[in-house]
Amino acid sequence: MFRHIGQRRNFRHNIKLAALLCLTAGFVNIAGLLAFSVLTTNVTGHAAYFAESLSHGDFRLARIIGLWMFLYLLGSFATSFFISRVGRDQVFAYTIPILAEIIILLLNAVYGENYDGSTVMKEVFAGSLLFAMGLQNSMVSMISGSVVRTTHLTGIFTDLGIDMATATLPGAAQKSGIGQRITLRLVIIFFFLAGAVAGGYLYPMLQYYTFLVPAAILAIAMFYDISRVRIKRVIRQLRYRFTA
Repeated sequence: MFRHIGQRRNFRHNIKLAALLCLTAGFVNIAGLLAFSVLTTNVTGHAAYFAESLSHGDFRLARIIGLWMFLYLLGSFATSFFISRVGRDQVFAYTIPILAEIIILLLNAVYGENYDGSTVMKEVFAGSLLFAMGLQNSMVSMISGSVVRTTHLTGIFTDLGIDMATATLPGAAQKSGIGQRITLRLVIIFFFLAGAVAGGYLYPMLQYYTFLVPAAILAIAMFYDISRVRIKRVIRQLRYRFTA
């Protein structure tokens, strides 16, 4: 799911990636909104508030929103910088960004009860989640070749509309990959919404500990991918010994 890139990557890998990480993003989106009253998985809405703040001369609010947008950008930059230096073809190149995101989610879960609604606290907690989502979206984009996006749905709905329109054209059934593209878009939308609904249901009961759920999803996905690499390596070694 994480380790296959380029020509080694297929539709099934992208479906798994989209399902798990869109579920994670949906959880973070609703939990961040309920906990800190901030949308924490994309910067589209923040850009509008940033412009409004500037137009009204509220430079203090503009600074806060500008910081959030910068942190999302910084997360995206950090993932891309690290993976590019390590090498996209390295088996564990994506482990560090995932671990960083898990740590941020755990910190929000453990220390979220210290949130008092102050400006500083909102900057720290919401900003850390935007940084984490920047990490995730950049990582997923690099793994899938920009086919999968997990932290926002605007572009996905646009692409789905285009693909559905294409599918109605004569001979569309013969068009390469149109069915798979539509399926992938629907999976992204469904699991993002599923994560948001589940997070909205759990938050009244778990409060800030809701962030433990997406952290657990990421941890399971990471160790599953690592274990598959090791198991396949052991199988290859055993086959070599018995056939040598």
